Amino acid sequence: MSTVVQTVNLHKHFGRVHALDGLDLEVQRGEIHGFLGPNGAGKSTTLRILLGVAKATSGSASILGLEPWSQAVELHHKLGYVPGDVRLWPNLSGGETIDLLSRLRGGTADGQAYRQRKARLCEAFDFDPGKKGRAYSKGNRQKVALIAAFATDAELYLFDEPTSGLDPLMEAVFRRETLAAVERGATVLLSSHILSEVEVLCHRVSIIRAGRIVDGGTLDSLRHLTRTEISFAADGLDPQVLGTLAAIHDLARDGGRVRFTADSDRVAEVLPTLGALGVQGLTITPPSLEELFLRHYGDVSAPPGTAATDTAATDAGKHGSRRHLLTAKGRG
Repeated sequence: MSTVVQTVNLHKHFGRVHALDGLDLEVQRGEIHGFLGPNGAGKSTTLRILLGVAKATSGSASILGLEPWSQAVELHHKLGYVPGDVRLWPNLSGGETIDLLSRLRGGTADGQAYRQRKARLCEAFDFDPGKKGRAYSKGNRQKVALIAAFATDAELYLFDEPTSGLDPLMEAVFRRETLAAVERGATVLLSSHILSEVEVLCHRVSIIRAGRIVDGGTLDSLRHLTRTEISFAADGLDPQVLGTLAAIHDLARDGGRVRFTADSDRVAEVLPTLGALGVQGLTITPPSLEELFLRHYGDVSAPPGTAATDTAATDAGKHGSRRHLLTAKGRG
């Protein structure tokens, strides 16, 4: 696979605030790459630089072999972008706005095929394109941007909290259309703090904290950093018989079950002992992306003068919703 998005030692300063502080990010062709971090970590600042609407203080960024700041016009013909807070022209209908955004990308040249895709997407997202922009709710404004992005083929999609304001049914439609775009050969950079969405969609993730990448890789490769939960029916078994195993932690009896956690890369050491004990009702729950996320955001706040201390300069204006992990410390 070739690299589609790359930043090297990327810095962006807003006065004394370092929104980005040496960001190194790589997105490979054909993947859905999760870009994780709470409000204020620098996600939106990164995307603005990749879109060519903000200039980096230092470092380099490239998309599809182009430099975003100096080659923005050429670049925007190759990508689709959906922000987390969509603003519409109040006097244009939703359908007119979709057409305008698509024409700006040059995506309506194949007129009939475009109209068919647009109609299919409007139906899939349960969207009425005839209403004026001023009449749309936040969720419907979000649908306008999503339909405009998916209605034309793009080599790269940049999504910044794209499902903000959507209900669970529409989130499922977004996931389906994203997977279909990747099957057509597109690449996706998905900035989000809806961890369940990232876990379902993404091939790889990068976790940003205080303007730099602090962890990344495939979900499977990162799971060894957290612990697996194991439980089974107690049935008179004394839990302490397992206490001598070094891989076991937090051993306890909870009602009629014995529960403990084990280092994920040492679960195989535990299973033979459980088999010898003849345990019943064994349940093994692999670590979640949320646990991995909390390793980086659930401890201490970011130091002063970094991205997480100034959301006005980075991810201001976003608000939590269902399943958003916004209680983590270090959030701006």
